[in-house]
Amino acid sequence: MKILVTGAAGFIGFHLSRRFLEMGHEVVGLDCINDYYDPAIKHARLDILKRLPGFTFARLDLADAAGVAGLFQAHRFTHVVNLAAQAGVRYSLQHPRAYIDSNIVGFLNILEGCRHNKVGHLVFASSSSVYGLNTHMPLSPHRGVDHPISLYAASKKSNEMMAHSYAHLFRLPCTGLRFFTVYGPWGRPDMALFLFTKAILAGEPINVFNHGKMRRDFTYIDDIIEGVVRVTMRTAAPNPDWDPMNPDPATSSAPYRIYNIGNNHSEELSRYIEVLEQQLGKKAQWNLLPMQAGDVPATEADVDDLVRDVGFKPATSIETGIANFVAWYREYYKM
Repeated sequence: MKILVTGAAGFIGFHLSRRFLEMGHEVVGLDCINDYYDPAIKHARLDILKRLPGFTFARLDLADAAGVAGLFQAHRFTHVVNLAAQAGVRYSLQHPRAYIDSNIVGFLNILEGCRHNKVGHLVFASSSSVYGLNTHMPLSPHRGVDHPISLYAASKKSNEMMAHSYAHLFRLPCTGLRFFTVYGPWGRPDMALFLFTKAILAGEPINVFNHGKMRRDFTYIDDIIEGVVRVTMRTAAPNPDWDPMNPDPATSSAPYRIYNIGNNHSEELSRYIEVLEQQLGKKAQWNLLPMQAGDVPATEADVDDLVRDVGFKPATSIETGIANFVAWYREYYKM
């Protein structure tokens, strides 16, 4: 397989690229290395990938239509995994145009590249954020997601709809993956676990939103990667039982699928912090704050489809996952 992984210098993209390379596949990693967070960790991830046989790096912005088209024509990918996106719910409140350029225009360029170059399977990152005002737990891909509460979430929902149109019109197999609060070694510095760890070790207070009462389906990075790899190898196909009179949002008469990848277990944020405190051997100073605009109070993934179709269910506990993150953090920062 020759696989394009977009966002290869990012948290999930780095781990996925490394896994595909270890499996013996050829990987072209695309990334624009923007400064949404410190690019130093992106370069450190890339340094590891560049030492592995079979990896080629392309520094490119997904919004560059000509550049993306040229990349597809030059490499003739068998599979594409699109992880590149402008991330962050709260950031979208102040910088909305970044989400249109990267998540909408950029994704269109990926779809066009796949369409015109006969890519065998497009797998793309969606997000648990698409569930928005939906509070029926666990969150199921078979229920509607028509009420996003941030532009980030709306852009991810748009990706799902855009992919379905290409699956229907051009029979391009597309699979969307709704990730649930991913954490682990080499994680993003703008995410809670990284921010909390840095602040606690520095003796600074941590901002705890919704007074610590938020619940999240924290999903360890290795579980995410296992799910993505298995789904990539299982090309999306039409659902022969799909009923247009009772349409199932997770499947279609086109070669299209939507899956959740989450731990199928919701933890309260306060518990997440307590486990981190135990691993660091230091108590946090909690700055309790109300719910932030664009956030949802709880997430929990229904992963029955993932288990049925690819035989995998994420199960790493936060005790194990946070311990692994802290060990990596201390090593990376030489603490």
